[in-house]
Amino acid sequence: MVDALSQVGELPLVLLMGVLGVVMLFDAVPLLGVLVPGDVAILAAVGVGGAATGAATFASVVGGCLAGWSLSFLVGRRWGDHLRRSRIGDWIGEARWTAAEGILRQGGGRMVLVAPFLPVFNALLPLAAGGLRMSYRRFLVCATGGAAAWAGLYLVLGTASRSLAGLLPGDPSPMLVTMAVGLLLAGAVLMGTRRRLGMMTGAG
Repeated sequence: MVDALSQVGELPLVLLMGVLGVVMLFDAVPLLGVLVPGDVAILAAVGVGGAATGAATFASVVGGCLAGWSLSFLVGRRWGDHLRRSRIGDWIGEARWTAAEGILRQGGGRMVLVAPFLPVFNALLPLAAGGLRMSYRRFLVCATGGAAAWAGLYLVLGTASRSLAGLLPGDPSPMLVTMAVGLLLAGAVLMGTRRRLGMMTGAG
């Protein structure tokens, strides 16, 4: 896997960032977001390219997220009710859909801002926001702030992980250290947000 990622790192920067942007777009789409590990993709990009690609990685992540979330928002606004009754709605689950609406009704734009840090719901909240007729301007402002904060967190984490790799004995691969830290963080975020969401949806 490390060898494969190293080969990816040899791709032209424009192509590499384009691939990252597409990955982030898929990560922002319901159902597909469960299968595409966006956080790991950011860490991999930092691990492959290092600090030199930080600005480009940040722009690709934010752009890809906003494209995917905007698409979900517009689909929710136009076809939300139909989609909810379709097979896709069955796959998402009525309980998750209702929970997403409850979260938005309680927190509004603030919940769109923190959506990137909510596993599973990060892809569903934009769809629900469109269905609830939230102003797209308000949605976009909050989504931009959330995407920027999320991308910044993982860029800092990836950069710190590469630095840590140079301090560890045995000269471990920066890529392996970065991916290991990323998996640990993803697990911590998942457990924390599950508890928080359980409290919120239970209260609603």
